[in-house]
Amino acid sequence: MSTVAVIVVTWNSAAVLPGFLAALPDGMAGLDWRLVVADNDSADDTVEVLRTLAPDATVVRTGRNAGYAAGVNAALGAAGSYGTALVCNPDIRMRQGCAKRLVDQLGDGVGIVVPLLYEDGAKAPHHSLRRESSVLRALGEAVIGNTRAGRFPALSELVTDPAAYRRPTRADWATGALMAISGECLAACGPWDESFFLYSEETEYCLRARDRGYATQLEPTAEAVHLGGDSQVSPRLWTLLTLNRVRLYRRRHGALATAAFRAAVLLRETSRAALGRPAARSAAAALARPGALRTPPGP
Repeated sequence: MSTVAVIVVTWNSAAVLPGFLAALPDGMAGLDWRLVVADNDSADDTVEVLRTLAPDATVVRTGRNAGYAAGVNAALGAAGSYGTALVCNPDIRMRQGCAKRLVDQLGDGVGIVVPLLYEDGAKAPHHSLRRESSVLRALGEAVIGNTRAGRFPALSELVTDPAAYRRPTRADWATGALMAISGECLAACGPWDESFFLYSEETEYCLRARDRGYATQLEPTAEAVHLGGDSQVSPRLWTLLTLNRVRLYRRRHGALATAAFRAAVLLRETSRAALGRPAARSAAAALARPGALRTPPGP
């Protein structure tokens, strides 16, 4: 059985790491695995927690807040020989046997497998599957909201059909909190794109994998709890997410289509800003600035 490299990127993650590490043995049951952590210059006790609770882990100290993709690349580079990588956030809590169910589904054109994700305390799974961005989908989300528009594949990136989460389902991309990636897919795609400091890096990677013939697929028998981040409430992070979404679209489309997509996303953020949402107000202001997409956003 080939080794699975468990790849984790940390930044001030001391509070969530003990729970991640406690769940890891059950989550990885049935697999030969090693833990490799890239720490992006944490100012808290992240490295000390790792040394105490996971003394056998390989810890790579990047020396700076390098971003998620750069952390993934650093950890992969230090992982040695492995057959599969399991890329996961430190605020993931894998349930029993989760990783093996993911790894078992790799192959036959599937290069990336993701689990059912549950938000902390939620009984229904999170809508983690996505369609590729389009101008019409951005408009649909702006006019009627992504959850309602998700019922219509042409009008939203979000896949909301409950049936899609009850069976193995392929998608253009998926939330990147926990992903099993085959060695063949990793070799075909190369390093993660470090120009995306945070957000859209998993989107870009899944789309690049698809371009090279490797599908992203949900495995509903694999389950994990995701404690979640603060992008929905933090104006700075929501702005970063929004700008990177448009930057990625620009990579894959011409200038006219990008202008239309940017306008549709701006419409969505402006309409939500009018409802008094500070994160949307910040994102709309950033999108409206000339040259907003010129310099890759950073920390």
